[in-house]
Amino acid sequence: MTHLAGSSRLLRAMNESAALSHLLDRGKLTRAELRDLTGLSKPTISEAVRRLTDAGLVIVVGHVSAGPGPNAEVYAANPGAAYGIALSVRDTLMTGSPALTGAVCDVSGAVRARLEAPVDFRAADPVDAVGDIVDDLRKRSGMSADATGYVQIGVAGAYDPHTGTVHHVDVPGWNRPGLIGRIQERVGTRVGVDNDVNLAAIAERRRGAATDAESFALLWFGEGLGLAIDLNGTLLRGARGGAGEIGYMPLFSAAGARNADLQDLVGGRAVLDLGASHRVPGQTPAEVVNAAVAAGPDGKAFLAELAERIAVGLAAVVAVLDPPLVVLGGEVAQAGGPALCEAVVGAMRAAPALETAVAITSVTDDAVLLGALDAALATVREGLLASLHG
Repeated sequence: MTHLAGSSRLLRAMNESAALSHLLDRGKLTRAELRDLTGLSKPTISEAVRRLTDAGLVIVVGHVSAGPGPNAEVYAANPGAAYGIALSVRDTLMTGSPALTGAVCDVSGAVRARLEAPVDFRAADPVDAVGDIVDDLRKRSGMSADATGYVQIGVAGAYDPHTGTVHHVDVPGWNRPGLIGRIQERVGTRVGVDNDVNLAAIAERRRGAATDAESFALLWFGEGLGLAIDLNGTLLRGARGGAGEIGYMPLFSAAGARNADLQDLVGGRAVLDLGASHRVPGQTPAEVVNAAVAAGPDGKAFLAELAERIAVGLAAVVAVLDPPLVVLGGEVAQAGGPALCEAVVGAMRAAPALETAVAITSVTDDAVLLGALDAALATVREGLLASLHG
């Protein structure tokens, strides 16, 4: 008898999970539409919807005419059932942009609030800085602290989930052991950390140039360099979260002595120096590249040399991974646009064996923040569905 009762509860949970999943994916649906999508009987889908409504996970958002008889109710996932918060942490000494940006979305995916915080991490404690911006986002969005489902942080470094430590990070204070655990205690909800370029790749797949790609690599050019590897929709993170730290790829002289790495060749400082040598103005790497594009023929020499440098990193990616598509992302790529893409494709013609499709990112907003929102939303939704089986 106990076994039968347990089986009955599991079956109800599966039915509720199926209905809620379709509402999360598709938005507003009637019971008839849910019945067609799930294949459940009319009484079964009615019971599942009733239980989801009683639990506060589903709400009635309208009515539609259903022929003779009363109008059919239209249901949707309750936007206030859970929230996801996204944070992007940057080392911004060179760009002058905000070091901490954040956004919060409800379970429908609607962004409720977005903030930028001019934090100086050389003086500020990351725990306090993150806690304060999360508190502010909660307040501005009208959400309660216990309604938050997940906080996703993007940082320019490699997060090792086994030790809870961020490695290869230039933002002061973010490499402290135990930091993420203390942040989680401060915000009072689950916290996830991922490399910023990995999160940008999530945004690129959902919203950008890689929407239709089976697999792709995102080669990131900003203050720092990065690489995200998407294999059939799954990101390759490596044993300790360090996959894609391409800026550390060493470059060798003819004699074999190490004299630089890829960051020295095409990182933010290198772009500024290259701009100065070509008399291209700009205070940030993106400004320099944008000025070169705007200069037309006068900027072609700068773009050609920059493209040749980018081709060094691109060749390594293609030789090892052979991806069907490489997307060039980051502030430098955004500023360069089609002109830079054309120059890079031209530079790659010198190595025909390494030919691949190359595209410039089509995400014009903060790709890291958008990807973190997408990741937080997916985790929150998974949590809601899992709670039905608890």
